[in-house]
Amino acid sequence: MSDHRARKRFGQHFLTAADTIEQIVAAVAPQQGETIVEIGPGQAAITAPLADLATTLHAIEFDRDLVTTLRQRFAGRENVVIHQADALSFDFASLGNNLRIVGNLPYNISTPLLFHLLGFKDVIADMHFMLQKEVVERMAAVPGSKRYGRLTIMLGCHLEVVHLFDVPPSAFSPPPKVMSSVVRMRPIPQPAFDINDAELFEKLVKQAFSRRRKTLRNALDGLASAADIQSAGLDSSQRPEQIPIAGWVNLANLLADSQ
Repeated sequence: MSDHRARKRFGQHFLTAADTIEQIVAAVAPQQGETIVEIGPGQAAITAPLADLATTLHAIEFDRDLVTTLRQRFAGRENVVIHQADALSFDFASLGNNLRIVGNLPYNISTPLLFHLLGFKDVIADMHFMLQKEVVERMAAVPGSKRYGRLTIMLGCHLEVVHLFDVPPSAFSPPPKVMSSVVRMRPIPQPAFDINDAELFEKLVKQAFSRRRKTLRNALDGLASAADIQSAGLDSSQRPEQIPIAGWVNLANLLADSQ
């Protein structure tokens, strides 16, 4: 599949490094009886080794030219199904339960795709993704760090996020201009964080981190008073990045209950 030229508009950077491919497959470690879903198989760098181990592999590819080539390559493999589809609108629940999702994701759609997948967390066992290193650092950040923010909280109240290893630009063709990382995510058993009003929770976090250099009292002006913040067990003189996920959930639920 080396004749296919990477398309910038699709954010294509094809994984070519054998050692990185081995690391990813080892991290996923598919077992018999499992269903693997690969987003963006590209030139099948990890598709083939995953298909050798998984009982069923669904590959979701947007690029029609790649779909044609992938279907030809895996025509004799009954356990491999190639879907020509946009992962941003794909119904993952249609593929079953306990899905193990894998992908070298186009960096330009990674964040909206992660939020789309949250809607299917009840049918997902885990996810292993290649992403821009900076995004993974934000996802796995701890309170008080510079990377901790809206993305950390909105994913962290639903998923356990673990930064596994970094991947250099030289592992891809064409090489991206940034470092990449592989991350593992598993849905947190509910109700680890019981959010009463998801829309209010998102609005609260979004406003706070759009003013992250301000204190909570000022960052949440118009949404929460100093008394509300104190009632939620928080210090209104702290900044947004100092508040753990549980603190944001407590405050959002307090505000929801008082409406």
